[in-house]
Amino acid sequence: MDAVSVGAQLQAACRCSVALLTPDLQVDFSVKLLHWSDNEKVRVQLWDIAGHERFISMTRIYYKGAVGCIVMFDVTCSSSFLNCLHWKQDLDNKAMLPNGGPIPCILLANKCDLSDWVVTAENIEVFCRNHGFITWMETSVKDNKNIEEAMRRLVKDSFSIQSSLDSLQPKTEDCVHPEQEPGSSNSTGASCC
Repeated sequence: MDAVSVGAQLQAACRCSVALLTPDLQVDFSVKLLHWSDNEKVRVQLWDIAGHERFISMTRIYYKGAVGCIVMFDVTCSSSFLNCLHWKQDLDNKAMLPNGGPIPCILLANKCDLSDWVVTAENIEVFCRNHGFITWMETSVKDNKNIEEAMRRLVKDSFSIQSSLDSLQPKTEDCVHPEQEPGSSNSTGASCC
């Protein structure tokens, strides 16, 4: 699968897309709205860097602020699967969560509707364990199989990690702010030294 077709498939699944073009780079931006509960919606922004090797030097820009990642490959193309390691390592080397941990990443095995797989489910499972993917899922963008489920899984894991990071942050009432302390002898805010 070439990189352009992956982007086109994600766009079809997300139903909303804007192509950001510069002379050096093409990035597709998509939005997926998940109905999380009866009264909650989650808007997921997808930045498809299309897997072009010539743009690898610019990926740090697109990874910045990411709280989750999807790496998708074509189950009928061995080179597509082998390239997943390259992209996962690029992500891990250029971006991390505020606590220094890796960004949660899910591996999507696309075109599972086809019978001519060149990668076995067992190989994908081992690959995921060995390279720090949170999970993998069979998908078919063509048949809209497991697209919503994959997004939900990534968002759930991202929320879980973010929640644990938030619990490590000191609460406002636990912080000392000398410039705001009542009864401070230095009312001008000037330094004592």
